[in-house]
Amino acid sequence: MAALKETSLIVNNGNGLYCPQGDFYIDPLKKVSRALITHAHSDHARSGSKAYLTASEGLHVLRGRLGRKASIETVPYGSQVIIGGVTVSFHSAGHVLGSAQIRLEHKGEIWVVSGDYKTRTDPTCAPFELVKCHCFITESTFGLPVFRWPDPAEVAADMNDWWDSNSRAGIASIAFGYSFGKAQRLLAMADPSIGPIFVHSTVAKMNEEYRRSGVRLPEYQIIDDLTDAGALKGSLVVAPPAVNGDDWLKKLGEYSSAFASGWTRIPGGRQRNMDKGLVLSDHADWWELFDVIKNTKAERVLVAHGYVEPLVRHLKNKGINARSFPKQSSKTPSTKEESLQMTLVTER
Repeated sequence: MAALKETSLIVNNGNGLYCPQGDFYIDPLKKVSRALITHAHSDHARSGSKAYLTASEGLHVLRGRLGRKASIETVPYGSQVIIGGVTVSFHSAGHVLGSAQIRLEHKGEIWVVSGDYKTRTDPTCAPFELVKCHCFITESTFGLPVFRWPDPAEVAADMNDWWDSNSRAGIASIAFGYSFGKAQRLLAMADPSIGPIFVHSTVAKMNEEYRRSGVRLPEYQIIDDLTDAGALKGSLVVAPPAVNGDDWLKKLGEYSSAFASGWTRIPGGRQRNMDKGLVLSDHADWWELFDVIKNTKAERVLVAHGYVEPLVRHLKNKGINARSFPKQSSKTPSTKEESLQMTLVTER
């Protein structure tokens, strides 16, 4: 690719990430005329904009988020559309169903907005696609060296062993995971031969959108419809963490609880009052972030959110032109905590 020009295809004008050459926004914070959406999580897809464009694979989940009246157009992964002279294409981010990185090309200059992404194997969504560019705008949700993910197959085996042990003891196992993305991964990992599977209604609603998109999930029952509490003995229940503590949990009788998240990688990482932590994330870990950034061959890297400053410093130490962008609050830990965690950096 030719050298990067001194122009900006993406700026932050207060409404979010804006492409002035194409007059559109990516994951806007407010209502706008045209919004390109990386994926359907609520912090990226907000209702009220006049028109939306997203990857075809994400149509059903985005429609479920924005409602039937939203004007949504789609484009398959890799296909190009021209918006105001800017060539735009969506490429799988491997984050959740329909998630995409958005590639922009204008007068020979190529920028990529990553959205949220992961590179680990996930049967519930398309795999991550590396896209080379001049400028890469990356997330840094888990941008600290302490965050390093185990093999998903190991996590699946750990979860099923935990469930099997509980089942043999005659108690239920409840796995808490966010209803869009994490819950479906937990279901895809589950071994149905161990026992019956139940899900909370919010998970069931999202499961239907996955099935409409062609994703295979095991058979389950909706726990809200349960009349015989005895059927829960030895079962696996998948529910969002927001319902932890609700009255319906009394239906379970005796149970063991687990929380699936990348935050469980650190002690006390949001799994308080749980019996078990499952280290399972839909984001890249520290090492994957660096590998992706390096392999894009980007001449400039802009770190948009998460643990921004630690990643920026690490990239600069590796000779990569990086800075924070846009200016916004980040999940930067205390100096003492960061200092401790940065000592975990090792050469690969």
